Amino acid sequence: MGGLSLSGAVLTTVAALLFLIVFLADLFGLHTNPYLGMVFFVVLPAIFLLGLALIPLGGWLVRRQPATARPSWPRVDLNDPVQRRTAALVLSLTVANIVIVSLAAYRGVKYMDSAQFCGHGWYTVMKPEFAAYQNGAHARVGCVQCHVGSGASWFAKSKISGTRQLLAVTFHTYPKPIPSPVQAMRPAQDTCEQCHWPGKFHGDVARRFVDYADDENNTESITTLQVHVGGSDPQWGTGQGIHWHMNIASEVEYIATDEARQVIPWVRVTDRSGHVREYIVDGAMPGDLQKRERRRMDCMDCHNRPAHASAATPEHAVNELMADGGIPKTLPFVHREAVKTLKAVYESQEAAEQKISQVMRDFYRGQLRDAYGSRQQDVEHAVQAVTAIYRRNVFPEMRVQFGTYPSNIGHVDAPGCFRCHDDNHKSADGRKISQDCDTCHTIQ
Repeated sequence: MGGLSLSGAVLTTVAALLFLIVFLADLFGLHTNPYLGMVFFVVLPAIFLLGLALIPLGGWLVRRQPATARPSWPRVDLNDPVQRRTAALVLSLTVANIVIVSLAAYRGVKYMDSAQFCGHGWYTVMKPEFAAYQNGAHARVGCVQCHVGSGASWFAKSKISGTRQLLAVTFHTYPKPIPSPVQAMRPAQDTCEQCHWPGKFHGDVARRFVDYADDENNTESITTLQVHVGGSDPQWGTGQGIHWHMNIASEVEYIATDEARQVIPWVRVTDRSGHVREYIVDGAMPGDLQKRERRRMDCMDCHNRPAHASAATPEHAVNELMADGGIPKTLPFVHREAVKTLKAVYESQEAAEQKISQVMRDFYRGQLRDAYGSRQQDVEHAVQAVTAIYRRNVFPEMRVQFGTYPSNIGHVDAPGCFRCHDDNHKSADGRKISQDCDTCHTIQ
């Protein structure tokens, strides 16, 4: 055996032993560190396979040497007990290698499909998405349940896409910020509708919105909306409210002229009787429309950030946390000061945390003066809450700010509903897609 083959055998043996030890540790839950998982289930199997490849490569290089320099190969004779035992050992090692490679492949794929790998494996790149995911309503839903479908075709697509992403991360060619994977998302029928029932009638839902002023008392104002969620009746096919768009007996199609699907100049509605009506914005060019994808509307066209929602503005984030008690409402000017510090530009999250803490503490030392000592706990509570808002929503290294990823639910901070409901989409018979507020909600 040449030196290269011997090195390969040593690498394979060491990697195999370490992998088996770690596999057993993982099986019994003795480690949970995601970075260790990357080393154990990605790096170690790679070293193992490298060692296996070096063994035959070393033999091939030895064979290329002059005959006088090559070691002579022994004659194979299974009648010889020594050779039989050697053959049995080689066969046993081969079976062991197959088992180890299979376990490594299975565990490696399983690990790479985990939320920990997605969030921690590509820490800088996926940090904004992972932070939103951890604080979202779908934090207990695995990434692959939405981003990777079942079956060989979806598995192959995901791994091909993952390879491209790996190369982009390796050579730092990824965009900043990472765009939402609008075109690559699986159909809502395969994701959302596995848990949610589009035909379910929900009726009206009450939503309460709290805003705070920038005055000393953080004056509170409350708006209550009766949101007409509605739905469709699975038996009769009728629909009403916002979820009428998902009416099982009707079909809403549209054409967007941008990659983010925010500009929609053409809409077609087919009702349950088969009647078709097209709505087109003035100035839309038929030639441009023909080049674009015609898409049937589904859940993702409104709920476009279901697992990665982030605050649209600092005001919204602060209002929500104050309403929940996360920021003490009795601190003078706390709404104004929190929003002001969140709107400032910082080089990094670390710099932001340091500056936010300093600015807010300095302000209240001057504002409260002698009362600062008795209110220090509230001040620290507010400082921690505001820095937490920043950590969840702003990532300077990825150029992600408040509102970088707009939500299509509503129409206050992004076009959302007004992409179609703008009174500019007209049909041939003069009808419009209405912008009437009472269509979707009533202010209480």
